[in-house]
Amino acid sequence: MAPLPPRKPIAKDRFSALFSNLKTQTYHDPTIRGPGSHTIRTIAWNPTGHLIATGSADRTLRIWNPEKPQVKNSTELKGHTAAIERVAWNPVKEAELASVSSDGTCKFWDVRSKTCTASVPLGGEGLTIAWSGDGSTVLAGRKARQSLFTYATLIFNPVGPPTNLVLTEGDGSVKIASYPPDKPGDTLSTLHTLHAHTSACISLALSPTGRYLAIGGSDALISLWDTTDWICRRTLADMQGGVKMVGFSWDGSYIVGGSDEGNGLAIAHVETGEYVHKIETQAPAPCVAWHPTKYWLAYSGDPGGLKIVGAAGGSM
Repeated sequence: MAPLPPRKPIAKDRFSALFSNLKTQTYHDPTIRGPGSHTIRTIAWNPTGHLIATGSADRTLRIWNPEKPQVKNSTELKGHTAAIERVAWNPVKEAELASVSSDGTCKFWDVRSKTCTASVPLGGEGLTIAWSGDGSTVLAGRKARQSLFTYATLIFNPVGPPTNLVLTEGDGSVKIASYPPDKPGDTLSTLHTLHAHTSACISLALSPTGRYLAIGGSDALISLWDTTDWICRRTLADMQGGVKMVGFSWDGSYIVGGSDEGNGLAIAHVETGEYVHKIETQAPAPCVAWHPTKYWLAYSGDPGGLKIVGAAGGSM
């Protein structure tokens, strides 16, 4: 992939006024495959930001071009037989996507040819997935019988071969483990344990700068941890329900969380914890994802389907 041109971060005191200039585009998918609703359960941008994937409860997996909102210009990837729980792009290949489903499989896709290149049985309902920063390793998690939230989310170190793995736990803690294990079949060695929340941790995000780890909990809080010393620097408390997804802007300056309770999305400034802008929504927005190179924000939940702030015009 060609290197992306650098952009200039927007200062906190100017963000809301400039972000308000951006117009929102809706991407409506009329397909309903059942069983289950067409509720979007996961969204993710590809590394260049030229494509965005959505996975739904009715097993619809679709690739959108942000510049062409009509469903006829999208690509549907067919193969899963149950809800799509999580999608993730290869960080170094803009057209390779992985998806996990409650049908018990992890599938790999070439979105250009619209083909499934591999399907891996998980031995249980799929829940989460993560690529290593160099694209060499994929780790998929399945639902644990003892707790829905055990290892609900996991992420690798963002650059280079996998050396560390961050995993959420159902008891409110997060583990930073070394990876890979010493021998196949061995358990991962825990490097740090963060006692982050009073109830299950269900979402994670590492800032693009690598400075902060954001942890979203079922206690409706987002905690921000300094990765240099693993100390919690601040807690964001504007959520009304469990934090299903959390994400940083391309420059790491701003953060937003998604929840399936309450309306609206509140954007906070990372270094101060100050809320700087609120997006009004008609319904809860559990899925959020910032564009990788600009201040566009994709979210789900409102009637109509996927929405992208910035895709319909306006500039910052």
